[in-house]
Amino acid sequence: MNIFKRLFRIGQAEIHAAVEKMEDPVKMTEQGLRELREDLVEATEAYAKVKALAIRTENEQALCQKESMNYAEKAILIMQKAQAGQVEIGKAEDLAREALSLRRKFYAESEELGNQVVSLQQSSREMLRNTEVLKENLEKWEKELKTLKARVKVSKATEQVNKQLAQLDNNGTIAMLERMKAKVEDQEALSKAYGEIAHAKNNLKDELNNILKDDSLSIEKDLKAIKEKLGIPENPQ
Repeated sequence: MNIFKRLFRIGQAEIHAAVEKMEDPVKMTEQGLRELREDLVEATEAYAKVKALAIRTENEQALCQKESMNYAEKAILIMQKAQAGQVEIGKAEDLAREALSLRRKFYAESEELGNQVVSLQQSSREMLRNTEVLKENLEKWEKELKTLKARVKVSKATEQVNKQLAQLDNNGTIAMLERMKAKVEDQEALSKAYGEIAHAKNNLKDELNNILKDDSLSIEKDLKAIKEKLGIPENPQ
């Protein structure tokens, strides 16, 4: 019976290399655990059958022991009857010999059945122990599989993100962003320069206006001097 072949395979060091070559280790592991669960069912059924056989054999042994004792008692009883004159001595001896022969036969069968009982009980104990080990390992592996499935999801997501980060500039994304940044900075600088020029012009104009707006008398004097130089009379009629 090869119930624990897969259990042995999983314990082998080569399993790591095999997992590396699998296209989908999670699915393969789930399939392996399903097969192990089937093995566990078969092992439990086999244990129950061996245990039942051990019980039946033990019962048969007890019957043989009882029959062996019964025929031993019959041999004594028949000789007692011969001693009491109830049965002819020759016939009693023949009957006693037959009873003793049957007593030996059942005793031998009882011994053989006893050996079978010991062997079956030992086998059933080993099967029970192995079944319990398989059950415990299955529970442990199923928990580990849940953890590994979660880790696989995380690792795949992390791998995808890292891959995207590693290949981020392959299509010039970063360079394009840098060019856009430089262009925006140039535009901002140019806009600022135009603003400063416009502000400076406004300041000069304001300064000129401030100087001239309160100097009307001086302008009139300058204008009068010009008229005089040109011979233009004041307020011609």
